[in-house]
Amino acid sequence: MKILDLWAEAAAGLLARPVRSALTALGTVLGIATLVITLGTAATAGNQIVGRFDELTATSVTVDVPGDDHPLVGWGDVEEVTRLRGVTSAAAVAEAKESANISVRANELVDPSRMTELTLTVVASSPGLPAAVKGRMVQGRYFDAGHLARGDKVVVLGERAAQLLGVTRLDRAPAVFIGTHAYTVIGVLGDLRREKSLGSAVLLPPTIGQRFGLREVTRVLINTSIGAADLIAKQAPLALSPGNAAMLQVTAPQSPTRARDGVENDVNALFLILGLVSLVVGAVGIANVTLVTVMERVTEIGLRRALGAARRHVAAQFLLESSLTGLTGGVVGASVGVVAIVVICAIKQWTPVLDVRLAVAAPVAGALVGLLAGLYPALRAARMEPVDALR
Repeated sequence: MKILDLWAEAAAGLLARPVRSALTALGTVLGIATLVITLGTAATAGNQIVGRFDELTATSVTVDVPGDDHPLVGWGDVEEVTRLRGVTSAAAVAEAKESANISVRANELVDPSRMTELTLTVVASSPGLPAAVKGRMVQGRYFDAGHLARGDKVVVLGERAAQLLGVTRLDRAPAVFIGTHAYTVIGVLGDLRREKSLGSAVLLPPTIGQRFGLREVTRVLINTSIGAADLIAKQAPLALSPGNAAMLQVTAPQSPTRARDGVENDVNALFLILGLVSLVVGAVGIANVTLVTVMERVTEIGLRRALGAARRHVAAQFLLESSLTGLTGGVVGASVGVVAIVVICAIKQWTPVLDVRLAVAAPVAGALVGLLAGLYPALRAARMEPVDALR
């Protein structure tokens, strides 16, 4: 039998019962679609998870400045860091043991019904702190270079500190008392994604911080673009203190490659099992229907053998029919899977991650499933004797 004739006979056998052929292929469609959706969704979800990790952790660099007889980093040196390519924001911070527990009052009145005096942490910072801690001004504004130049007695409260002190409005220029001195509250800083402890602190300009022992910079907080953290970690000490770069301690995030691979592999392993189970169910369906088809076409098989068809011709015909069924299911299933991934990502506003190799391999996998599923029915058909089949 010629190859073209074999293809024609196989196609005719499938088209003779289109509804049955479609239902038979449905198992493979579901299996391949499930496999494509699960693997594609796993890759997309893994990329999304690591992307969130990269957005915060993998872009945060901290430079610790050890105490010394002379300042290693000045308040103005942070501007040198912001000039580095890849730095999105930076701020200098001064903290001290003496300023960790300072009495802060919202007013001078004694109100027995509420707590008017608290022990809070007082921190001095440069004007770029809100961006450096990835926060926002809930109310008011942060102090700027003008406040520093004039030596204004202003402070910014962390959101938690403002709640504890009862500062809810800034339109009347409320003040807090640190020690015996009053300072005007000009802003409330909240929604901190980095350095969350500052949410319960009182933030001062460096010009005022000197009164509380906050003269020298103790840390520099730097945010970088994704992928630039390693380079900035090397360049930042030189930019801050060229003569004492080796004395500065830099904390940089580790490469997220291992985390990305681990997340993707774990999710893939789980969903791959589910996809393979669906694929096995489809293969069983093809094998069952093909076997029923063989039993229904016993007379046809006997006639073909009587007219000279060899065993291999009969086996090849049924193998080709089952393979075509699996191939059709693979193509349709891969298409359904890709469309489903795009729809899911559009709903979740994710960036879809589609592996071209998976989309190409899915139809091949469907044809292979069909081939394996039709192997036993084809062999059974080939073993039939013409006399027995016709009888």
